[in-house]
Amino acid sequence: IEYVMQDANTNSLVKMDLVAFANETASESPAPGGGSISAYMGALGAALATMVANLSSHKKGWDDKIEYFSTIAEQGQIQKDILLKLVDEDTNAFNKIMDAFALPKANESEKTLRSQAIQDATLYATKIPLQTMQEAAKCFALVQAMVENGNANSVTDAGVGALAIRSAIYGAYLNVCVNAVGLKNKELSAQLMQEAKSILASSLEIEKNILEKVTDLVFNG
Repeated sequence: IEYVMQDANTNSLVKMDLVAFANETASESPAPGGGSISAYMGALGAALATMVANLSSHKKGWDDKIEYFSTIAEQGQIQKDILLKLVDEDTNAFNKIMDAFALPKANESEKTLRSQAIQDATLYATKIPLQTMQEAAKCFALVQAMVENGNANSVTDAGVGALAIRSAIYGAYLNVCVNAVGLKNKELSAQLMQEAKSILASSLEIEKNILEKVTDLVFNG
């Protein structure tokens, strides 16, 4: 999916400070909603994995591991940036649906065009959270690597990263489902929901394993 680049003069969610973003989310505006928040949680999960990698690369006596941790950090930055773009793109996808529903329907021609626009926008609004799931799921490998090989003093940070990634995936899953049911192409709808369900099931298992490892390290060293 190609991102629709935001014009420099438009409001970008990811350019807001934390307070403004939280207040905008809490406002009566329906967007940003759960989809954008899910993408942001995924970005935070990637950021935590990156932080642990950066901290580990500077640990005394680990000079021979700098390249390894630098690679993890670079991958984490890439995933963080992708998920941050999806924060705005999820809201953009929602706005596309609203725009489609606002199209005129005074005659059959307009009704046909409006119906197709709604379907196109609904498909897009299904694919964006599915992409959030796909990109967030990639971050688990980074977190797991940091739990197993990173600075032990930061293992709980990696654990929180796993929690954030899991929440991102579960939240995006809900958005895939709620939009997919609006697709008239039921075969495509089922295909998208099945892919989302598969990613979710795998992610829940991965998160469980990571957190068990984190807990073991915290209490048993």
